[in-house]
Order: sequence, then structure tokens, then C-alpha cells
Amino acid sequence: MENNNKENVKLVGFWVSPFVQRVRWALKMKGIKKYEYIEEDIYNKSSLLSEINPVYGKVPVLVHNGKPLSESSIILEYIDHVWNDDFVPPLLPRDPYQRAQARFWAKFADQKVLESAWMVLCSEGEKQERAVKEAIEALEKLEEKLKSGNSVFFGGDTIGYLDLMVGFVSYLYPVWEEAASVKILDALKFPALAAWQSDFLNHELIASEYLPPKAEAVAYFRWRRSELIPVYNRMY
Repeated sequence: MENNNKENVKLVGFWVSPFVQRVRWALKMKGIKKYEYIEEDIYNKSSLLSEINPVYGKVPVLVHNGKPLSESSIILEYIDHVWNDDFVPPLLPRDPYQRAQARFWAKFADQKVLESAWMVLCSEGEKQERAVKEAIEALEKLEEKLKSGNSVFFGGDTIGYLDLMVGFVSYLYPVWEEAASVKILDALKFPALAAWQSDFLNHELIASEYLPPKAEAVAYFRWRRSELIPVYNRMY
């Protein structure tokens, strides 16, 4: 059912940002179809972005009834709290312990799973080899987490908060792997994650939402890789 109450929603984003993608998915899951999406040029930031996120100047920013909110994990919790009627399943578990666990693994996803893969993209040679090892080790933990739940999704039988937070693995890992000429998410090594990847991307709500075109995303991240390798070589 389409949820049209409490609506005056804008989302400021960048076409290939995994953090913005989480918010797109959350709005779709909650039935929020009528919102304004504003594409931001992150390399030539607008005065709007400076106004609505003066602290970090980053996307995504959700603007609800004129009030801006940043950081994707916080935005997802806000969406879950505001659009919480009986017709729409919650993103976060209702049980306090399970909710805390979802937040723990969401933080792990950002700090380990995403960061290690980003380092793979932005490095070469021995540095990249170390980053690949770290990325695989992070996925091993995520694989065990998924298996321990004995369910299709991290959220159980339905997509939940943690699935959205980990969702970048489903579509962006293949992009980064191609851009960096490596393999991280091996279906033979990670059968549970490979099955989740397919089930997640083929879920009717996820499949019907925008995803960055793969060819364009690969080209973009190849360019970013060429720009960032010299920078990361000096930093690490």
C-alpha cells in the first residue's frame, strides 16, 4: 500500500553513492513514492548542500517538512520511526536486543566490509593484495552472520534495516571488482551471500528501484581509481 501521509520529502543525493541508495530503498520499502530527488554535483557542491548539511557537506540528506537530516544509517532509522503504520513492515527489529545487533552489524558493514573494498579500489600491488585479504575476511564474518539466522535475508524472511545497510555488496562489489580487476565475492566461497545477493536484487521492491547503470558505474569508478591511487599511495 502506498503511504502518502506525512509527506513533504526531498532527497539530495549523488547517482552512484551507496549511502544514497540505502535511502532510496528505505523510502521504497516504506511506500514513499512521491518525493523530490535532487542530484548533487559533489565535485562542485551547491549552496543548497552547504545549507542543509553544513557540518559534513555530504550526501545523502533527507529533507522532511523542511528539516534536513544526514548520515544514511540515521536517516533509515528516522524513516522507520516516522512511517510506522500497520500496513508497512518495520525496517529495524522490534526486539531491543535484535535491534542493537542490527546496528552493530550495520556499523561493521560500513567500517569493515565497505572500507576494505574501497581500499581495494584505491590501491594496487601489495597494498591491494592486503586490502583484498581484509575484504575477504570481512565477508567471511558477514557470511557467518547470514548463515546463523537460517533465513533468506539478514532481516529474516523479509528485507530489513541490515539488508539495506549491507545492500551495496549486492550491486557495488561487482562494479568495484571489475573496475579494480579483482575478485572478492566468490560464490563458491560465500554461498549464503551469493544467494542473498540474488534474492535481494530480485526482490520486487528492490528490483523496481533505481540502480546506477553498471557500465557507467564501472567507468566512473575506474576514473576515481586512477585519481585516488596516487593519493592513497601517499597516505598509506
